[in-house]
Amino acid sequence: MENLGLVGLSDAGANRLFRALTGLPEPGLFDTAVGIAHVPDERVDRLGEMSRSKKLVYPGFELVHIALPPGAKPGEGLGARFLGSLRDCDAILFVLRAHETPGSGPADPEGDLAAIQLELVLADHKTVEGRLDRQRRAARGDKSLADEITALERALSALEGGTPICDSDLTPAERELLGPCFLLTVKPALVVLNVADDQLDGAPTASFGDDALAACVDVEAEIAASAPGERAELLEAFGIGESVLPRLARAALHLLGRHTFLTTGEDESRAWTFRSGARAPECAGVIHSDLQRGFIRAEVVNWSELLEIGSWSRAKELGKIRVEGKDYEVADGDVLEIRFNV
Repeated sequence: MENLGLVGLSDAGANRLFRALTGLPEPGLFDTAVGIAHVPDERVDRLGEMSRSKKLVYPGFELVHIALPPGAKPGEGLGARFLGSLRDCDAILFVLRAHETPGSGPADPEGDLAAIQLELVLADHKTVEGRLDRQRRAARGDKSLADEITALERALSALEGGTPICDSDLTPAERELLGPCFLLTVKPALVVLNVADDQLDGAPTASFGDDALAACVDVEAEIAASAPGERAELLEAFGIGESVLPRLARAALHLLGRHTFLTTGEDESRAWTFRSGARAPECAGVIHSDLQRGFIRAEVVNWSELLEIGSWSRAKELGKIRVEGKDYEVADGDVLEIRFNV
């Protein structure tokens, strides 16, 4: 399962956001914690209703609350353990305080993000510099390393200028050559601005990227901890139209490069995540390795078309179920039934 590293300074609210997304107890400011964040999916609800499923299973991803060392401040080093934990993650979720709190001083989300990113740039610079030195020595007897050395040199130049690799002009091929470095600034990232509840409408998210979201983390944590039947009342009481958590969870899943296919039946309706571009046997393997090993074919229909028809058996009668082989590239929203033999 892909994992998302949750990072924020001590007053940013990352620990409370972890609780809101996973339902687990709030970790301490300097505690590392791991949980599963589930992603609400209307398709699962509607297919479950159609099939009268006994169980509904939503997609999810692993969320890792990565603790900063006690007293750590950007510009003073974030610690090898913190950087190592972040290096193991597939993407990063930055939580930035965008409202004033007693004892914390003025909010400076742009400055906080720039300071954290600078630490990541410095860590990557050290990594790239070391590998470049080693590969240059190795290239004396191995000319095949020339392309990697060029990519490392261009990466080093970008990092020396303070530019994260994700914002540099390195080509996709060059970034792939940097794979052995396990760089931090190449990871996709998403920003959540933690604002006061009266700032939601005017939160300046644009400067943090198109996918940045604003949330009042204290309110979201309180709503998430309440009973499902009480949530609509709490949203109204706080003057919030809808919780931002479902949008955040979907944005995080997209950030991780995951799509969703579905299965449905009387026992359960379920969403399964897969990497973009995966073919039918690989997706079958997401369900169970035996299905991939003994894959024969996939029977496929789009979820919305299936709902319009009303049942899998009726869709078959009408010839709406497609039969796809091993080369079929599964699309987001496909409902699959795998035929296999082992």
